[in-house]
Amino acid sequence: MSVAGHVPPPFFKRGPAPLVRLAFFVSLSLILLIADLRFHTLEWARLAVATVAWPLQRVTWMPIDAAGDFGAYLARQSALLKENQELRRRQLEAANLLLRQQHLEQENLRLRALLDMRARLPVEGRIAEILYAARDPFSRRVIIDKGSQHGIAGGQAVVDEVGVIGQVVRVFPLTAEVLLLTDKDQAIPVEVQRNGLRAVLAGVGAGMMELRFLASNAEVQVGDVLVTSGLDGVYLRGLPVAKVVKIDRDSSYSFARITCAPLAGVERHGLTLVLGARTALPPQPDDAPATPERPAGGKRVKKKAKP
Repeated sequence: MSVAGHVPPPFFKRGPAPLVRLAFFVSLSLILLIADLRFHTLEWARLAVATVAWPLQRVTWMPIDAAGDFGAYLARQSALLKENQELRRRQLEAANLLLRQQHLEQENLRLRALLDMRARLPVEGRIAEILYAARDPFSRRVIIDKGSQHGIAGGQAVVDEVGVIGQVVRVFPLTAEVLLLTDKDQAIPVEVQRNGLRAVLAGVGAGMMELRFLASNAEVQVGDVLVTSGLDGVYLRGLPVAKVVKIDRDSSYSFARITCAPLAGVERHGLTLVLGARTALPPQPDDAPATPERPAGGKRVKKKAKP
């Protein structure tokens, strides 16, 4: 119901028609586009909007960047693991080659030393390699790779670049058995290099030897070098054998207990030099063969003059 002279307000407030609004906004957009294209009038607005929207843009890209970084981290970890495995494998191969090279260098040095010793000795020698130790656990014997087919004979001396190792005791066609100096059944005549005192050096096992049958007051000191005396006819004179390491002089015993250590590599080296047989000494004048003018016995028979 309306009151006289008063018009009630409309239920919905009406504005411009939608078509008019569309035409207005389209015209405004075209004007702004043309103005910005020709005169760059909206550059400030674009910069303002980009500045305001930059923090929001960074926040939006953070999960994507984190996912990419995590994927790259996993890829790098996998690549590092593979690289470490490859480097470890190369290191092992290089270590194997280095060990082999060091072994070959040491073997070459020992071989050169053996060749130099063979050149210095007055007898011929043959280089041999130790194959393995003998099966008897109570003896110190080794097997070398040279036998009767190579000119090896029983009784020959075996040395290395430092001194005496042992003696050939058994010969096979392709191998030979060497009795080491440290064996309990081995003895070798020696002399003290310092004063020429002669004695007998015997093995006692465990890599050691003992100088036997010397009086308690014998002139032997710790550190003396023992060399072969050559009285047995097997070893050349002057070959280094052992060094005195301990002397026990007990007045209650007639002989001193003298412990010696071998100078040569009796228990460790793999290359040896087997010396040839010693050259026989020339016969003495009294031992000259009998002749018609000089019969055995050394007296010269005078010939009778013919009539």
